[in-house]
Amino acid sequence: MEFYTELRIKGDDYSGGFTNGISLAGSSTVNGMKMICTDDSTTVFETQQGYTVKCSHVKIGDVTVCKSVIENTADSTATVELLSSFAIKGITADTIHRATSFWSAEGKLLTQKLTDLNMEPSWAHHGIRVEKFGQVGSMPVRKWFPFLVLEDSENGCFLGVQLYCASSWQIEILRKNDDVYIQGGLADRDFGQWTKNVAPGESFETPVAVVAQGNTLLDVCNKLVKAQLPRIAEVDRDMPVVFNEYCTTWGNPTLDNLRRTAERLEGSGVRYLVIDSGWYKNADEGDWFSKTGDWIPSTELFPNGIKEAADTIKSYGLIPGIWYEYECLGGAAEGYNMAQHLATRDGVPVTVGGRRFWDMRDKWVQNFLDERVIGLLKSAGFGYLKVDYNETIGAGVDGAESLGEGLRQCVAASRDYFKHITEEIPDLVIENCSSGGHRLEPSLMELVSQASFSDAHECNSIPLIAANMHRLIRPEQSQIWAVLRAGADLHRINFLLTASFLGRLCLSGEIFDLTDEQWQAALDGIEFYGEIKHIIKNGVTTQIRTDAEDYSAPCGYQAVLREYNTQALLIVHTFKDGANPPVDDLSDGYEVVKTFGSTLDGDFRGRAFLLEK
Repeated sequence: MEFYTELRIKGDDYSGGFTNGISLAGSSTVNGMKMICTDDSTTVFETQQGYTVKCSHVKIGDVTVCKSVIENTADSTATVELLSSFAIKGITADTIHRATSFWSAEGKLLTQKLTDLNMEPSWAHHGIRVEKFGQVGSMPVRKWFPFLVLEDSENGCFLGVQLYCASSWQIEILRKNDDVYIQGGLADRDFGQWTKNVAPGESFETPVAVVAQGNTLLDVCNKLVKAQLPRIAEVDRDMPVVFNEYCTTWGNPTLDNLRRTAERLEGSGVRYLVIDSGWYKNADEGDWFSKTGDWIPSTELFPNGIKEAADTIKSYGLIPGIWYEYECLGGAAEGYNMAQHLATRDGVPVTVGGRRFWDMRDKWVQNFLDERVIGLLKSAGFGYLKVDYNETIGAGVDGAESLGEGLRQCVAASRDYFKHITEEIPDLVIENCSSGGHRLEPSLMELVSQASFSDAHECNSIPLIAANMHRLIRPEQSQIWAVLRAGADLHRINFLLTASFLGRLCLSGEIFDLTDEQWQAALDGIEFYGEIKHIIKNGVTTQIRTDAEDYSAPCGYQAVLREYNTQALLIVHTFKDGANPPVDDLSDGYEVVKTFGSTLDGDFRGRAFLLEK
């Protein structure tokens, strides 16, 4: 295995092998580069044009952190059309694993043989096979996660990579001879309409990619996930329980509803009560979706101001939280028509499904958000901020040398604003949400305490999606909802609560209408969560076993085993026709210390086991 760099400069010859239009790898600049020096962490090349390229591959614990930097040491501007974050040659592999993603179906594993992709070498080793995938836009986890694992099944070896990129990205698998080589990073000129001008004396650095090797798929995934180093607020480090009222009011929060909810939550072990969307909407102003953007609290919903709601929540011993979608604007917002401050393409505001986008590079926009977001958080005393993002900008925006570079700059400015918020309010807990899981990507996840794992609020697929996240983000950050309804039986309540044990427990629903028996089940679940959350936080997932395939109508079962020192957490769910699943072997070598949930002798049941050696 050899680390190197892929680079293309405008005007280069394209690679042969029938790749033109499929891949920009193998340019004449790359083929003509000369290695200047190399050591265990950096390889430095010089191009024929006189540019210096540094390929960094630093070993940190169980992973290698990669990036590339181009320095223009020549006397003319370089227009870069491709610069990889990682590029690796000499890989032996026969199978690839990717994580697919659509709304409310995030992280579903797709495993394919290279032969199924028609990627075996040709008889003459002529013609390069290419499998290229990625996403274009500001939702980095849309269709695919920026993640790939290659498997050499004969030797039991796995190589995984995860990109830290919140804008358009790509990964390529290429093959000409027996070996496989991979490269990836920012989406290039062909795929993401990206070019970057680097003037003499300037440099440009790629996003980071993290690479890991292991003996199993989960071994590699655990190493990649453990390498993520998030900024978690002090008050959130013990993984407290959240209550979010969205599935209680569906965008119509009121002071009375919040008070009733807080009364029920008092002394329950829940720490946060989050006001979700709609708090800024009066009755004559449309729905919560169209009114996003002005961020003026509703005088109908909160006649004495929203601080009264925050103070009410505090009076019950809870930390108040609030929802924003501050990067976007709905059609009824005043800013919707402020074209001079919006992200544009070809001079026209980018408009998607009734949404427009602030140009986050604009200082006026930043000052506006300082007043309407940070100002309100401070004045009302909120300790928790949920940041949503419900559409994608797409290919790019004006204001840079290319649409893709404009998008990269806008997304970088959004990331900087996350940092700005925490600088202004250091103790604030921030939740990353994007129609559920469309921004579950490491460079954003490292800026927040936790994230919405999905919008599958009450779906039977919740355990499947929650388990998928173990391969991709830290479970201690993966907020999983248990929406508790008065009409649900105890098996349904247990099914949802045990699914939430696959990450961060978040409650929603009309909990004030639950019977004493139903609420006691919730309290028992909260207590059990308190006893196992150290395993969620510190453990490694060693088994994800399921025969369920259809997320809209799951059948069979799922079992997830997460181990930590001498303890383990086993979580089992049954779906349709899944009663009495074959999972006894997963607890071999352990004794059952405590359990929570239903017996597994029926459909749609959930049970969690605390195990110890």
